[in-house]
Amino acid sequence: MSTEAGERSGRPKEISIERVHHIIYEYLREYYTGTKMLCPKWVQRELTFDQKQRGLDDSERCLKMIRRNKPEFLHRYMTMDETWLHHFTLKSNRQSSKWIVHDEPAPKRGKTQQSAGKVLASVFWDPHGIIFIDYLEKGRTINSDYYIALLGRLKDEIAEKGPDLKKTKVLLNQDNAPCHKSVKTMAKIHELGFELLPDPPYSSDLFPVLRSQKNARWEEIFVE
Repeated sequence: MSTEAGERSGRPKEISIERVHHIIYEYLREYYTGTKMLCPKWVQRELTFDQKQRGLDDSERCLKMIRRNKPEFLHRYMTMDETWLHHFTLKSNRQSSKWIVHDEPAPKRGKTQQSAGKVLASVFWDPHGIIFIDYLEKGRTINSDYYIALLGRLKDEIAEKGPDLKKTKVLLNQDNAPCHKSVKTMAKIHELGFELLPDPPYSSDLFPVLRSQKNARWEEIFVE
């Protein structure tokens, strides 16, 4: 039997002086300065200064309209969004959370996948609720002609809601998808008499807020 350390895999028996200095330096810096090294947070898109300025200008414009006549703004405001609806949608960790007493084990959840079957829903709504939902047929895509037909349907749905809304100049808010901003679509929006609200560039700071609003809206859709 020998007490000598033999060759083995894993952590080495020796460490270099440079490595010791590095470990001590990093520890002391964190201990005395209260700082630590973090990896950068990933965001979907970095906005340029001009894009940030445009977002500020667009927000101020809408805010002025609301302050000038809030009831009229809400009466005229309508928006839309498109999303894929899976036949089976996974719940998030927060949605799957349960109340337990302090000595109970944490709940478990098996790994599952979203269903392959899905349908693209185009939802139009105003401050009072859903105006209408369009479900895209399998094999079709949303192009300018398809979206123009949806705008025409929106005009008809508004007229059916009440005679006072028939003559209302709609404040339409939509995203910057190519079929929403094409020449044909913009001409149709002008023909229908809609006023197009500016849609600011994507902001990673606003995404958590918009996501919670969107989730609440989809829950309302499923209930209806």
